[in-house]
Amino acid sequence: MFKVQQTIGSVVCCKCGVPMPPNAANMCVNCLRSEVDITEGLQKSIQVYYCPECGCYFHPPKTWIKAQWESTDLLSFCINRLKKNLNKVRLTNAKFVWTEPHSKRIKVKLTVQAPVLNGAALLEQSYVVEYTVRDNLCPSCSRFQANPDQWVASVQLRQHVSHRRSFFYLEQLILKHNAASHAVRIQQVHQGIDFFFGNKSLADRFVAFLGKVVPIEYRQDQKLVSHDVKSSLYNYKSTYSVKICPICREDLIFLPSKVATGLGNLGPLVVCTKVSDSITLLDPRTLRCAFLDATQYWRSGYRSALTSRQLVKYLVFFVHPPVGEATVGGQKYALSYVEIARESDPGNLFCVQTHLGHILKTGDQALGYDICGANVKDDEMDKYRLHGRLPEAILIKKCYDKQRERKKGKPRAFITKKLPMEMDESRGGGRAGPERMENEYEEFLRDLEENPELRFNISLYKNKDYIQESDETASMTDGESAPTVPIEELLAELQLSEEDMDE
Repeated sequence: MFKVQQTIGSVVCCKCGVPMPPNAANMCVNCLRSEVDITEGLQKSIQVYYCPECGCYFHPPKTWIKAQWESTDLLSFCINRLKKNLNKVRLTNAKFVWTEPHSKRIKVKLTVQAPVLNGAALLEQSYVVEYTVRDNLCPSCSRFQANPDQWVASVQLRQHVSHRRSFFYLEQLILKHNAASHAVRIQQVHQGIDFFFGNKSLADRFVAFLGKVVPIEYRQDQKLVSHDVKSSLYNYKSTYSVKICPICREDLIFLPSKVATGLGNLGPLVVCTKVSDSITLLDPRTLRCAFLDATQYWRSGYRSALTSRQLVKYLVFFVHPPVGEATVGGQKYALSYVEIARESDPGNLFCVQTHLGHILKTGDQALGYDICGANVKDDEMDKYRLHGRLPEAILIKKCYDKQRERKKGKPRAFITKKLPMEMDESRGGGRAGPERMENEYEEFLRDLEENPELRFNISLYKNKDYIQESDETASMTDGESAPTVPIEELLAELQLSEEDMDE
């Protein structure tokens, strides 16, 4: 079928005579722009205030917004400062125009649209807005500059245990969620960390964050600093005493009879497999589990019978086929009988039940608790032990000491951030000693490698000093290798600028 090809006619611009597609104004784009300027009356320059200490920009009337140079947050801040001025036009695009960071100038190119000639045509035009940056300290930084020790609220975080592994994990959670970004000062003390804030609401927010990641109980106290009799104004300093539950992952717990009955006759000998906003308890002989929130735990307030400091190394001689399987909190367990012996007494073999039947093999090493030889101050547990109702040992995890000997001295594939903490020697901040702290941090890094669920909620970064082994080198190593963190789980390389180091 024959179709007539349609062509769009052209007309001549009434101003310059250039052929153009027809429009309601009968003018080309260049002539239209010369006749009408839709950016007339729009603000082309504006002054903004920047705090050089904390990197925040002042948004009237009282808000300070933190934004990096040429970031989306900064672009949003710049547009919001012009929001009232852009009511007569429609904003279609915005982008930064490059300027030197030390020039104290921010340039943003805006593209706007507006109807012209009584709506006869829609004109689009671009223009540049220049922001002049003035340095001005925010109220919190101003108070800190006047007196660095001036704070309004403090959070004293404590956990009464013999190690700091829980604080290492909590430190990574705080860094990932940027929960302590507004802290004026952070101090490391014996069995805890102190956080100081310039505002009470910031301390309230930080305590609320802690309650979402670990089981805590806290108490708030106030101290009167000053009082204005004429205006009846009171100035207080608030202190939050936050206590973290003393039960840690891999601890062995002997449940009191009332607690065990309330949990459906669980245990009474259970293992803590996870600590978040709730505590996960697992019976290693039946694979039954229970979850306790902070309220349920602090109601009874029992402590661990044995901790990770009392783990004993065992040799695995034979692993029987699994007799049961269960999945607790996304973690798979298999109930098996294994024949083991203490590394210090390899001739004394005995058989125990374990929940690690899915990972243990003949010839492996495992870490566990020696129930018979342990010195436990619990009368009820001693009665169970005298009547033979407790196993000789309970295995907690597989040991990879032999595999790690091959990689001793080599850098890991990942690195972690650390909070800018001060060491308070007067309050026992350095009582543990640098060597002990280093060993505990090494144990924490090993836990991250062995437990994928543990590193799920934290951020790990690529180590630039790490050299990945080739396939030929990996094939030369005999046997099973120690667990590592996959490269795919790591974030980009951590680079600290001079400003971050100063903070």
